Amino acid sequence: MKKGLLVLIAFFFITSAQSQVLISLLFGDKLNSPFLEFGLDGGVNFSTISNMETSGSEVGFNLGFYFDIRSKKNPAWMINTGVIVKSPMGAHGMPVYSLGDANLDNTFSGGRVDREIRYFNVPILIKYQFKNNIYLKAGPQFGLLAKAFDKFRKEYDGDEVEYKHNIRDQIHVIDAGIAVGTGYHMNVGNGLNMTVQYYYGLVTVMKGDGPKQYNRVVYVTAGIPIGRGKSARKKAEKEAELNRIILPEEEAPKPKN
Repeated sequence: MKKGLLVLIAFFFITSAQSQVLISLLFGDKLNSPFLEFGLDGGVNFSTISNMETSGSEVGFNLGFYFDIRSKKNPAWMINTGVIVKSPMGAHGMPVYSLGDANLDNTFSGGRVDREIRYFNVPILIKYQFKNNIYLKAGPQFGLLAKAFDKFRKEYDGDEVEYKHNIRDQIHVIDAGIAVGTGYHMNVGNGLNMTVQYYYGLVTVMKGDGPKQYNRVVYVTAGIPIGRGKSARKKAEKEAELNRIILPEEEAPKPKN
């Protein structure tokens, strides 16, 4: 029963997240207002897993959509949320381990292993933007596991041989932790957001009784508001039309007594 419910939630989450990226491009202007900014963001992330022997960070690309929901009492404060649809985490340069197959073990002996864990991540952050357009944000981030595999790699005569070993059953389905970030909101164009954000995982990555290992990720992203300019033009056109209707009545000469 629990597994069936998790599968249903995962299917809904994945389908919804992927379709929202396309829908946002078509209807982004309807999601922007003076107190709501909607857009797409993406960039590069550098991930490691704590308490694991590795040779460096695993580099990946992230893509998602975001909402900045501003406070009406103080617009400098806002809630920054959304979905990071593509968000690989993992580790680079792990030691090779046995796959239980003599041929594979011989093939990749002396090679390396890169671990890639793909989540759909939802940050729910409190964000404050200063008058100079620099902002700070912090809060929880939750992840739903999509895929997980180890990539075994070894070079032979200049060519690289790769084998993907599925480890999804060894990874916890839910990940959670704390995210903190800083960035700059540009005033040019539609208002590009440049952000550096750090994620500190608090839920162990692997199942079982092994060492406690946690996700650690640095995100470098750019966020682009979608439809903000179109929304502003529509608002200006409505105001102009309203003025065109009202002003003639106000400016019409009054009858003399």
